[in-house]
Amino acid sequence: MTPFELVKADLFRHTGKYSITLLLKNLLNNNRSFKYTFWLRLCNSNNFLIKSIAWYMHRHLSIKCQIQIPKETQIGPGLYLGHASSVMMNSTVVIGKNCNLSQFTTIGSNHGKGAIIGDNVYIGPNVCIVEAVTIGDCVTIGAGTIVVKNVSNNSTVVGNPARVICDHSIDRYINNPCKIETQ
Repeated sequence: MTPFELVKADLFRHTGKYSITLLLKNLLNNNRSFKYTFWLRLCNSNNFLIKSIAWYMHRHLSIKCQIQIPKETQIGPGLYLGHASSVMMNSTVVIGKNCNLSQFTTIGSNHGKGAIIGDNVYIGPNVCIVEAVTIGDCVTIGAGTIVVKNVSNNSTVVGNPARVICDHSIDRYINNPCKIETQ
């Protein structure tokens, strides 16, 4: 997918529709969550001028919002940052489509490979996902959870360490999911 298709999917997650007017409104009206994802996506543009400006803006907003999502991170369409503050991520993390990341989320690794996160995943506030775990599709991770083991599809997990409390989770926290099929 091109960076512009990813921006369109991210905007749809924020507003439920897409238009140039909505794009400009969200960039200019201090929607820090969307503004950060917009510049993060454009860091991978093929246009040198756009990429250069995006790298500068990504760095600036990373410092301002205390969000560290490396531009090399593989993130599917429909990324939604709930509150644009304090999200830390390893560059080897892979995230599927329609993922919600809440404030104070850390997805890291001390030994190389980061987590693989499926589609339609809600990650609550103050969550730590550690090392090369795999999180399935349609998963809800509750606030304050520390994930150190794989999480199967359609689960809700909470606690330290994470434990499954429900194995038939629904996507109730994934509003306005983008319908784009990834390859």
